[in-house]
Amino acid sequence: MRKKKSLESALHEVEGVKSPSSVSDNSIKHIKLKRSEQPSETVFVEKILAGDISHLSRAITLIESTNPKHQAKANAIIEQCLPFANKSVRIGITGVPGVGKSTFIEAFGKYFTQKGNKVAVLAIDPSSSINKGSILGDKTRMEELVKDPNAYIRPSPSGESLGGVAQKTRETIILCEAAGFNTIFIETVGVGQSEIAVHSMVDFFLLLKLAGAGDELQGIKRGIIEMADAIVINKADQDNIKRANLAKAEFSRALHLYPLKESNWQPQVTTCSAFYNEGIDEVHKIIVDYFSLTKANGYFEKRRNEQNKYWLLETINQQLKNNFYNKPAVKEALKKYMDDIQKLKTTPFKAAEELLKLAQNK
Repeated sequence: MRKKKSLESALHEVEGVKSPSSVSDNSIKHIKLKRSEQPSETVFVEKILAGDISHLSRAITLIESTNPKHQAKANAIIEQCLPFANKSVRIGITGVPGVGKSTFIEAFGKYFTQKGNKVAVLAIDPSSSINKGSILGDKTRMEELVKDPNAYIRPSPSGESLGGVAQKTRETIILCEAAGFNTIFIETVGVGQSEIAVHSMVDFFLLLKLAGAGDELQGIKRGIIEMADAIVINKADQDNIKRANLAKAEFSRALHLYPLKESNWQPQVTTCSAFYNEGIDEVHKIIVDYFSLTKANGYFEKRRNEQNKYWLLETINQQLKNNFYNKPAVKEALKKYMDDIQKLKTTPFKAAEELLKLAQNK
């Protein structure tokens, strides 16, 4: 008697591997969305206003795209979302690599969500200048926050143009606010001019420092300390508490050497341990005090208006630059002038003058 043939074959479908606990349901939903189906602008806006994370992410991708069609659609979406924006507090967070920005943002973000807030973290991730790649690792470093239904993390590669990514981050803020996020964290790469760009789009600028890093006495770079509304000495735990308190005293003395800010706010210094979740409430209190003062004296609204004017001029500069380099005649002539400069047939200044003349005539 022949044995009954098994119904199973090598081609049968099996249950897929379960997603790890660090992957949120929102992320899974975003992955499953059909990429071939591009929603209309109206659908995008409706979904964003309803707090749909998948459509919010796709709209941000349109913002980051260099495709002219995508940019046109993104601009239309932003314009329709604008009346529903500007209802959040925007907090910039910076510090050198290794200071614990991701750990701090996760602890701080959880603190806000536990109070009923919706938090969006926009992280500018450093890109390699060699292969143009970017790790975009913030979601892996903030395992708890990424699973929080009231939090949204969006890393963006900085690329070669910090001005470009800053402009896109500025536009992303509008969409996040329209989606109902009332607290926006913007994390910088912590190097170069990124602090200046982020300072121009936030209400409160927080500088994270480490004790014993060797820069307490020189008070770090003057430009950054002038921008800071608060300095937080992170990793103030275990045998590092004494050093952290000494650093706090040094920075406090340094801050008092600077004239009072236009906001009439005296920058504060405090310590915390993001890893052990200690001192986070004190950082929150400083920020609450700052907003109480600046909203009462009118500085908050004035600063927002100044930032809008700044970004108008920055956008014009960025667009002029893009238009210049995208002209076919300029692209072709640029190769020739690059070769002439290398062969010492002309100077960079003369070549630039000729290229600008060429762009004006085309």
